[in-house]
Amino acid sequence: MINAEVARLFERIADLLELTGENRFRVNSYRQGARSVDALTEDLAALAAENRLQSVKGIGKGLAEHVHYFIEHGTIDVLDDLQKRLPPGLPKLMEIPGLGPKKVAKVHEALSVNGLDDLKKVIADGRLAQLEGFGETSVKKIAEGIAFLETSGKRTPLGIALPLAEELRDRLLSVEGVRRVEIAGSARRGEETVGDVDLLCEADNGETVVKAFTAFPQVRRVLASGATKGSVTVGLSDDRELQVDVRVVPKESFGAALQYFTGSKAHNVELRERAVKKKWKLNEYGLLDVDEKRLAGEDEAGIYRAFKLPWIPPELRQARDELSGEFDFESLVALEDIRCDLHMHTTASDGRHSIEEMAEAAKALGYHTIAICDHSKSSVIANGLTVERMKAHIKAIRKAGEKTAGIRILAGCECDILPDGSLDYPDELLAECDWVVASIHIAQGKGGSGKLSPTQRTLAAIENPFVSCIGHPTGRLINRREPMDLDMAAIVKAAADSHTMLEINAAWQRLDLKSDHARQAIAAGVMLSVNTDAHSTGDLRQMRYGVVTARRAAARKSDILNALTPAALLNRIRTKRKVSS
Repeated sequence: MINAEVARLFERIADLLELTGENRFRVNSYRQGARSVDALTEDLAALAAENRLQSVKGIGKGLAEHVHYFIEHGTIDVLDDLQKRLPPGLPKLMEIPGLGPKKVAKVHEALSVNGLDDLKKVIADGRLAQLEGFGETSVKKIAEGIAFLETSGKRTPLGIALPLAEELRDRLLSVEGVRRVEIAGSARRGEETVGDVDLLCEADNGETVVKAFTAFPQVRRVLASGATKGSVTVGLSDDRELQVDVRVVPKESFGAALQYFTGSKAHNVELRERAVKKKWKLNEYGLLDVDEKRLAGEDEAGIYRAFKLPWIPPELRQARDELSGEFDFESLVALEDIRCDLHMHTTASDGRHSIEEMAEAAKALGYHTIAICDHSKSSVIANGLTVERMKAHIKAIRKAGEKTAGIRILAGCECDILPDGSLDYPDELLAECDWVVASIHIAQGKGGSGKLSPTQRTLAAIENPFVSCIGHPTGRLINRREPMDLDMAAIVKAAADSHTMLEINAAWQRLDLKSDHARQAIAAGVMLSVNTDAHSTGDLRQMRYGVVTARRAAARKSDILNALTPAALLNRIRTKRKVSS
């Protein structure tokens, strides 16, 4: 579907319009259009073919024309015009934390900043700090944001790379003579960011496959094209590309190649060392004995079987303890084990769908329970609910639960943890909720000047008897914002002692807790809650990124709250309040 790309382009147009000082109504029309397109479950191209685009809320005549233009030309003319009017390096500055479109426009107009090099100069010579609306503290954060982007931006988030890899895999499978295609590399291991994408293909004619691959419409540049390997880049944005390699391998070596190119490097080194001790040779072509006799290679499980090991899930190939032969891989949590989602937003705050729509979408996924967790009042930018609005919202959730058969709807909230460690709602209101996610959204620095540190704030929230779970605990945004400076050991201990859950936020921009922290929590006996933080029905399908993060943490089904039966789930949630009372 073209939906994701059109939504991205509409959002980009909105950013550039704001950068040029366009009126907010026009800017918001593109943002609303982006949200509507992103939330669609139908193919935008199919709607265009049937002249039904304007039936979509938020898509008027103008945006519908843009969609038709995109289908025909692969771009949107308004975007092209905007990009010609602006210095090429200016839009890139909006990716820096602390620099939105309005601030970028201001430094451009006042200081003639046209790109990153110019911005670095006005930071170094002090002019940016002197500009009204900035100051030393703000400039320091911008400088830190530049450094972070320059070191982290070379890798692509899993949530962008994996769908692209799957799209290319499926397209390869349609090429004549192709029998099998598998994703390998860091994308298969479920790492939070991906350097490049590796695809392995079994086919009759490698040259034909590579030729077809390099001609795919997603390809921006062809780096190499041969008889068995092709290498290309695909565009992720105007100035970012992702390298994708396809290798055509024979059937007898497919398993060995899949194991080899999946990695990790450290895992493969350890496995090869075991082969050397047996006087065997292990590489991408197969496992051979001292006489060059093939011992395994056609299937991946056969490689591990030769070492008297079970097949090891790719997410755990980290050279930790997976090759010890002692881990029960059968107990590892899987996506099909997830039966509920306990963090989602609706139109009551900043979500795009109603309570009932979210419930029906979750029910279609086979879930038995959801928790509606709209924002509390301090999240003004997210249309957070005042105390009175929250009271009414709880009643609306209860009413929706009575009307919606086949799924339990818990009344919850995402309550801000404030800079002084207090919560955004009073205890008597939190007590009316079935489930409370407490999160830090504002003032994520180290504290000082009367503010508590993020660790102190989190610990204070954990002590509250009505807080069920700490949401996205470190506050990071992958490739965009560093995690807060937390004493994770102290937080994990407090969570274990109080029976407070910690969240693995499955939104691909977060994946927070990350796998290392999740492993630490599991070791301490903390139960994890894997939630999508969905703001639309489509976001519910991001659960897979949270599950793969949990698997990388060696989480068993019994470690995950969302895998419990309805009765066990409610009992576990109530345990916190019983212990704390």
